[in-house]
Amino acid sequence: MNTAFLDRLRSAVRAVPDFPKPGIIFKDITPILGDAALLRETVDALAEAARPLAPSKIVGIESRGFIFGAAVAVALGVGFVPVRKKGKLPWTCEAVSYALEYGEATVEIHKDAVARGERVVVIDDLLATGGTAAAAVELVRRLGGEVAEVQFVIELGFLNGRRLLPGVAVRSLLTY
Repeated sequence: MNTAFLDRLRSAVRAVPDFPKPGIIFKDITPILGDAALLRETVDALAEAARPLAPSKIVGIESRGFIFGAAVAVALGVGFVPVRKKGKLPWTCEAVSYALEYGEATVEIHKDAVARGERVVVIDDLLATGGTAAAAVELVRRLGGEVAEVQFVIELGFLNGRRLLPGVAVRSLLTY
């Protein structure tokens, strides 16, 4: 991948201390979204990585995964499928719950969103502890889909989120 692009991408990620709580340094991708050229290059990088995998759908994880995932789906000429927090999708859903640091979260997908045997790429902006990504992979598999790869703009490698994605190809544009 182009090092000049990756350098620009890395420099655009804003570090916000103590958000959403003290001790956390939040990696803010909104400067990437506000730079049309950088946003295009980021989408192009994800799409070019996904293209040889021949997905028929892109699955985007709420909420910033919708931004990148929908754009990649358009670039590849394939469908887009949202994975949302519980209660946000209007039709019959499949759901997976997973542990958070304090409590539990649930994500859902429409039961007809992915056909049996369909290849998908799952996209989100950030891989942290891996729970949400693992839940999205589980949802696709429950519907009979095949996860070709999970892609992230940013990976917080020190949190080892990949450990929850065994046997799944994981690609991150940036790793911290």
